[in-house]
Amino acid sequence: MPRTSLSAEAVRALTARLPDVELRAPAGRQPVHTCYVPADRVTSSTVRDWGAQALAALAEHAPDDLADVLGLSPEVAEVVHGRVRSKLVTEPVEDLRIDFEDGYGVRSDEEEDADAERTALVVRDWLRDGVAPPRFGLRMKSFDTKALRERGIRTLDVFLTALGEAPEAFVITFPKVTSVAQVEVFGDVLDLFGLPLRFEIQIETTQSIVDPQGRLAIPRFIEAGRGRVTGLHFGTYDYTAGCGLGAAHQHLAHGACDFARNVMQVSAAGTGVALSDGSTNVLPVGEDVHEGWRTHYRLVRRSLAHGFYQGWDLHPAQLVTRYAAVHAFYLEGVEADARRLKAYVERAGGSVLDEPATAQALSTSFIRALDCGALDEREVRRATGLTVTDLQALARRE
Repeated sequence: MPRTSLSAEAVRALTARLPDVELRAPAGRQPVHTCYVPADRVTSSTVRDWGAQALAALAEHAPDDLADVLGLSPEVAEVVHGRVRSKLVTEPVEDLRIDFEDGYGVRSDEEEDADAERTALVVRDWLRDGVAPPRFGLRMKSFDTKALRERGIRTLDVFLTALGEAPEAFVITFPKVTSVAQVEVFGDVLDLFGLPLRFEIQIETTQSIVDPQGRLAIPRFIEAGRGRVTGLHFGTYDYTAGCGLGAAHQHLAHGACDFARNVMQVSAAGTGVALSDGSTNVLPVGEDVHEGWRTHYRLVRRSLAHGFYQGWDLHPAQLVTRYAAVHAFYLEGVEADARRLKAYVERAGGSVLDEPATAQALSTSFIRALDCGALDEREVRRATGLTVTDLQALARRE
């Protein structure tokens, strides 16, 4: 036995007060987007309608491919075009939020009660018929004022009472959070329902980034959620307005938004809380379809490059460029990512020596590509030599 200087008992006594570090990734499949639909416009056919409208826009404005519109290489454009079409047919919406907040506007109590009950019954029909999106939920009103708090809680109550259950895919969006107290009280309200309810926090106020004491606010928000917080969603326009930016400078690529997103990233890392970027109000409609598509595509690719794999879509035609951007992102990186992942698994030599964390990120990227339909299992196996089970094990660092 080698000689040592330290007493094992003394070391154990000193380190006993240290907790084990547990870093968690978001659980399950993360959708590539959240589609916001005003509650009064939600019907049993909304998901199907969004897909049909997106397909119609693709057929009219890019019937052959998207190379010229989006600047894709011909090889990638051909594959992307076919996969976007297929996605719009089979699963046009990955996450849908029934909006009772900004997109809904001001309604009478009677109207909002009626829409809350009616849309809950729509969701029940989706679940019964097996046509619900992989994830869905509602966005309630904020806790800014007494009137908004009471109305938001009542809407949630009417909706959940009519729905009668809380499916695993159901999530609530809690907007315009400004304090830990709001998160704590909201969690207490959810406890009253006696259901396993989860919620995502919209990061769209300056107070949700830095609190009045100058501390980062998000870690305390997540802690106050007591395990209920599943996501942080960035709100482009409320946040930039809160920073004092003029209308011409309120956009996702502004440096103020980058700062907020960086804080979101650092605060959520290792917590199991997912991140979503915000929206663009430049819509692909009328005479500006191509310009709207180019703007949306560019911003989605920018988000992906910055590690935000989800964003907001506000119009059916944006589904075209959402999936085009996501699919092109994974297709263009598949060879390089597969080469690095294979080298890691085989412990082969090379000019890049990757850490386990990078192998985890690479395998997670392939799982994301499979989830959204950018790649299929056969293509991933051919590129990496790994099965889905292998990738999942690497993603968990097993």
